[in-house]
Amino acid sequence: MLNSEEKLKDLASLLNSENNTLIEEGIRLLREDQPFRGAIGLLTRLFDKTDDSSIRRNIGQFMNDLKEQSASSEIITEIKKQWKAETITMLVSSCWQSGLDYSDYYLEITDVFLKGDYLTALECLTVIEEAAGLLKDDKKDEILSYIEKNTLPQSNEKRELTQELITILIR
Repeated sequence: MLNSEEKLKDLASLLNSENNTLIEEGIRLLREDQPFRGAIGLLTRLFDKTDDSSIRRNIGQFMNDLKEQSASSEIITEIKKQWKAETITMLVSSCWQSGLDYSDYYLEITDVFLKGDYLTALECLTVIEEAAGLLKDDKKDEILSYIEKNTLPQSNEKRELTQELITILIR
């Protein structure tokens, strides 16, 4: 992933414009450009603040289509921030939809599972379930221990989802 201050500055200016057509064109052009550090953060900020469903859909699709492995650390950085629940859900969803390897981040994803709302937890469950067969037993034990130590009071739905996650990790 490139480190380009000039590209980042230009993208920030474009995404802060009031012209939705230009913004959508900018997102489309990002797909054709060499990936650069910081773009994911700018797109996440825009997703969080806009109510425009077309822009949100384009950002979500962009995140789902990421194929640059180095983007995974930026996605996790954004997931840890204080965004709206639907923004966190979109980011976590991109983890499993992009096909990138998030095996180094399963404790972070488990933390989001425990702290997030039901939909976010469901997306986290999918991320972990997708790779559960590849996780070594010691990593699974670490996640199970983390769940045991950090589970907060939950609704019945979320409690059932937590039980499902535990079952997946025990298999």
